[in-house]
Amino acid sequence: MKRVKMSDVARKAGVSLSTVSQYMNCRYEYMSGETKDKIKSVMTELNYVPNSIARSLATAKTKTIGVIVGNITGYFTSSVVRGVEDYCKKNGFSIIIYNTDHDIELEQNSINILKMLRVDGILIVPSGKNNQLINKESTSGMPIVQMYMEYDDLNISTVISNYRESAYDATEYFINLGHKNIAVITQEYENTRSRFDRILGYKNALIKSGLSFREDSIHIWDLSSDMDVLFEKIVKSKNFPTAIFVMHSAITINLLKYFKLKNINIPDDFSIIGFDEIPNADLMKTPITVVKQPTYEIGEKSAKLLLEKINSTDKVENKKIVIPCQLKIRESCKKHNKTKS
Repeated sequence: MKRVKMSDVARKAGVSLSTVSQYMNCRYEYMSGETKDKIKSVMTELNYVPNSIARSLATAKTKTIGVIVGNITGYFTSSVVRGVEDYCKKNGFSIIIYNTDHDIELEQNSINILKMLRVDGILIVPSGKNNQLINKESTSGMPIVQMYMEYDDLNISTVISNYRESAYDATEYFINLGHKNIAVITQEYENTRSRFDRILGYKNALIKSGLSFREDSIHIWDLSSDMDVLFEKIVKSKNFPTAIFVMHSAITINLLKYFKLKNINIPDDFSIIGFDEIPNADLMKTPITVVKQPTYEIGEKSAKLLLEKINSTDKVENKKIVIPCQLKIRESCKKHNKTKS
């Protein structure tokens, strides 16, 4: 079947090729309504589909952005990406999504493939292991924005939540309920600003309330961690915790599964606050109190920031947008009976 060309549309509509080109690029200043309607009608009649590759070669724009995430199947990430996609749709852009599965090489390959596909910009949830490459691409002119993860050595625009303030508020909520020994379960945080700020918020709340900050109250978890071993370490610590602040939703879900297996009751045995919303939290036996990030808004603002960079004819300075979180209070926390060990 012969592919319909722009010249076929021009011939059928009785206009010049440049007039059709102006119509395709929404340049209607010197075009009558009658001409616009005629071109539109002929395009429909001929089932004309613009050649996006040819247009991108002519305009140096593909109206496409790349989105690189660790795993889009997660509740948090999928909500962020939905915010990105909705904003891009409204502004005439398409998105290409790459999952890295938190693999360094896959992240490198994703960046390189998106470059070859001539995307106009990239939104990325960086692993922190390819920061030199990301900085190089940004310096070379590729608009890049990092979403909800922040690294001090990445010199690009950033959209994150107010991690420090949110962790402070959650810890203060525990303290106001009478909890003094508050354990934290987190991923490795020393080299990741967004994670480190959560620990700082926790620490600042303790110190302001006259409580001691103890390094041994912070417990590190990763995807290969055995929750049984980790939790045994928590309960055998010198200061037995009455409350646990879980810094990532994946850890919260694993901890809840472990509690169910071991018949550990929330909040009678431990009060729990998780960072990030959990799907269907209200339907759980004990709905979990969480620090709820504005996931959709993060995606929307990230896309907006990236499109501003793409569409600007001048150099746009890097920006950092910080969005407030909400402490969603449910039933997983209760007042601590101070006479009980």
